Amino acid sequence: MTRNVFVIGLGLIGGSIALSCQKAPNTKVFGYDIFEKTRELAESLNIVDEIVDDVIKTASIADVIIFGTPVNATLEWLERLKQWPLKKDVIVTDTGSTKGLIMEKAVELREYGISFIGGHPMAGSHKSGVRAAKPHLFENAYYMLTPLKDEDEQKVNELEQLLKFTLAKVVKVDAIEHDHMTAVVSHFPHIVAASLVHQLDIEQKQHPMTRLLAAGGFRDITRIASSNPIMWKDIVQQNRQELIGQLDSWLNEMNRVKTLLLNNDEESIEQYFAVAKQVRDELPITTGAFYTTYDLYVDIPDYPGVISQITRYLAEEKISITNIRVVEAREDVFGILVISFQNADDREKAKNCISKRTNFEMYIS
Repeated sequence: MTRNVFVIGLGLIGGSIALSCQKAPNTKVFGYDIFEKTRELAESLNIVDEIVDDVIKTASIADVIIFGTPVNATLEWLERLKQWPLKKDVIVTDTGSTKGLIMEKAVELREYGISFIGGHPMAGSHKSGVRAAKPHLFENAYYMLTPLKDEDEQKVNELEQLLKFTLAKVVKVDAIEHDHMTAVVSHFPHIVAASLVHQLDIEQKQHPMTRLLAAGGFRDITRIASSNPIMWKDIVQQNRQELIGQLDSWLNEMNRVKTLLLNNDEESIEQYFAVAKQVRDELPITTGAFYTTYDLYVDIPDYPGVISQITRYLAEEKISITNIRVVEAREDVFGILVISFQNADDREKAKNCISKRTNFEMYIS
């Protein structure tokens, strides 16, 4: 018997899940997006087996419905879902990065006989939209499921069996715990990054050269501030109570730093940075809450054609790059040329490729 999977929302996340689900045996993947152009692109790129226009009709034959839409949009869809004629054993899930409001809606859906299991694949890309969708986007990333406490285990297992084709690490957590953890490692750091950029914006008005010096380490630690502002408006509003708590803790931490500076005790200041280094160095080198860039730093000499020489070597060995840039302000940065790759394997292949053909020094941060 064929399992029908219906993905609503065919952006980067929804499109990538659809491609992953196509690898599952005896499975047909249907897709819908509110934007006609996205539907056309998804069809031409074979993101799904079949693009549909009639959402309610397709939902009625679906065994699994996956919402790859922003949380606010998903909440609206779930309200409509209550009135749809669905299969008795249908499994509904989402991909949103906050789970509290979603799981409150899940309780309402249960009254209509609908099983909803919250989901959050913790991976992304520097690109967005259906063109950026990849079947391996979630490989080795954490895929968080937040079922209700008394959810039917068989349905949870069925969903896990489908999601294993994403090659992600599927884990189950409580929705409240999920929102707290993601506030700590994802949502709050976005606020910090945005605040640092705002501070730079103020400074550069009086000291214009500050912006030029921000091309090195500052640019790297504030990379996530370039994320979609509409999406982050929604996330901050949906998880605002957790974020208020994180802000209180951050202000306490900044006051602690201020006290260290006021006291000007050499040993205490060094210890502060030593502890931070130790904790940071012990973090797992895996795909976490952020899109991970796999950067290779190359110390290249300054002569015409050197960059094209490097890219030619990589092209000859069919090694794809996601980004390349020249760094002028190189404080805390190891090389003038920074090449980004999709994964660690490609970065290692590139390092070997370049080392075979040149004597350039290379570093992995």
